[in-house]
Amino acid sequence: MSDAAATLRIADLRRACSMLLDAAESRFGPDIPLSQLGVDHYWNIDLRAAFEMTPQPELAIDCGQSSDDLAELVGIVQRGQEGVPSLWHDIPHVSGLLRLLAYLDLPDTREASGN
Repeated sequence: MSDAAATLRIADLRRACSMLLDAAESRFGPDIPLSQLGVDHYWNIDLRAAFEMTPQPELAIDCGQSSDDLAELVGIVQRGQEGVPSLWHDIPHVSGLLRLLAYLDLPDTREASGN
């Protein structure tokens, strides 16, 4: 991969996220009631363990919670532009919700929920 191809362009990431969120909204609607999904907790791996490629990492697996991620998302939106984002804290909460959308779109999950 060339250096140019290995450059993360935030504008491209923003566009891809927008496209994916448009597809999720088309598939699931504009509002997804988390309490009706039957899932809330998920396995989560520590960021350092995930990205610091050591021969045998100490896996720091913990439990994430979609309802907590949603509460954090609401807080991020309410803070607006004035609030100082904490990327290391805020992005994993948004990522947890994006992973939930990916989980809901798995073929066996869609068939079970009737979507």
